[in-house]
Amino acid sequence: MKIRTETTLADLGLTAQGGREAHITGLSVDSRHTKPGHLFAAMPGTRAHGAEFVSFALRMGAVAVLTDRAGARIAAEALAGSEAALVVAEDPRQALACAAALFYGAQPATMVAVTGTAGKTSVASFTRQIWTGLGRAACNLGTMGVQGAYEAPLAHTTPEPITLHRLLAEMARAGVTHAAMEASSHGLEQRRLDGVALKAAAFTNFSQDHLDYHAGFEEYFAAKAGLFDRVLPEDGTAVINIDDPRGAQMLGHARARGQTILTVGRAEEADLRILAQRYDATGQDLRFAWEGRPQQIRLDLIGGFQAENVLAAAGLVIAAGEAPGRVFATLPELVTVRGRMELAATRANGATVFVDYSHKPGALAAAIASLRPHVMGRIVVVFGAGGDRDRGKRPLMGQVACEQADVVIVTDDNPRSEEPKGIRAEILQGCAEAIEVGDRAEAILRGVDALEPGDALLIAGKGHETGQIVGDAVYPFDDAEQASVAVAALDGRLS
Repeated sequence: MKIRTETTLADLGLTAQGGREAHITGLSVDSRHTKPGHLFAAMPGTRAHGAEFVSFALRMGAVAVLTDRAGARIAAEALAGSEAALVVAEDPRQALACAAALFYGAQPATMVAVTGTAGKTSVASFTRQIWTGLGRAACNLGTMGVQGAYEAPLAHTTPEPITLHRLLAEMARAGVTHAAMEASSHGLEQRRLDGVALKAAAFTNFSQDHLDYHAGFEEYFAAKAGLFDRVLPEDGTAVINIDDPRGAQMLGHARARGQTILTVGRAEEADLRILAQRYDATGQDLRFAWEGRPQQIRLDLIGGFQAENVLAAAGLVIAAGEAPGRVFATLPELVTVRGRMELAATRANGATVFVDYSHKPGALAAAIASLRPHVMGRIVVVFGAGGDRDRGKRPLMGQVACEQADVVIVTDDNPRSEEPKGIRAEILQGCAEAIEVGDRAEAILRGVDALEPGDALLIAGKGHETGQIVGDAVYPFDDAEQASVAVAALDGRLS
């Protein structure tokens, strides 16, 4: 299988003004990466319109420009003296995504996607693990990069269309037949998934996040609903968690398109219904029903919410064509995703330390609540909040932590360009009794030192990340590594 090296605007489903045609050898959205023969996509941006760089793209050899009406006006002078074809689209991002899909011409035969405020990474990873257990050449794409039968780093949870479709074509060429994608609200809003041929899509849950990007809750929800309103075809299957308060609303979006429905949850009407969970220090036993018939399995996963993630992944795999019985047989082999309720260390007294990516009020509440049944003693929580992000969630996270945990230590997350003490102060508005320790390594050490037999420490917010962003610098920092060092030091195991 080869990626095409030349095509035409017509072959990409694009029509230029005046019917002008162009032979296209590549696609680019960054004028610095434009090469001779490229279609340059001049997209509207938050700081500048890509059309401002059309003149440079033309000097680099672009033979066609894709933009919107505003972009056409901005680039009119540059295009006036050029032979380049101009394509004006009402939705240029969607046009680019579909053109990229046609240009690269291949993707794994079985594609699924998952959206939601929390759980996307776990569901995508579990989906890939189930397929792998069934002997499929599978990958998952998202926050952790590309993992599985093909591996590659990613700069964004949902890559921009040119990168995404080039990557999908490379995966297909490498023999990958099945892939599960995380669909972020940014990616959906910016039409990055358009052109991906999905067989099924899942919705996990909805809570506050990304209100620094979206104007409000409804706009944020509408972005996620785009997965079912626009990307998943009418003959696809929607896997919906109906336990979430917004599940019924998302169900309505899927039904309006005529999509097949597969529901997950504790409600009696759920297709994959959670019947009971029994917890211990290392995992849980899960009893669930499929088509009314009870099943029971062992999951070596911490957190009650993981049952919802596992069944959402099972639903996606079933929706994509696998036999339910074979799918259920793989579930006991699932392993947690790095930084998602990951057991990072255990003290000599038996107390445990977990690292989790929860950095939103709802996710933090779910993480603490789900850890509680596994813990006989106290829960100690160490967390902060990211700078240059939604400030409204900070006191809410503080409130959640103080209401649900026994000991709370507020520290720095990724302050970015903000003053760290100011971020901590906003968190403490919701949790005045918390202990404030700015240095994250010291906060983790104090949290570990506080652990008594039967206790557990939850280090929340950064999960799998291996760096801390302070200003414009990224300093090496790994929560799990810091936890291990703290335990070894306090228990006298450092050489």
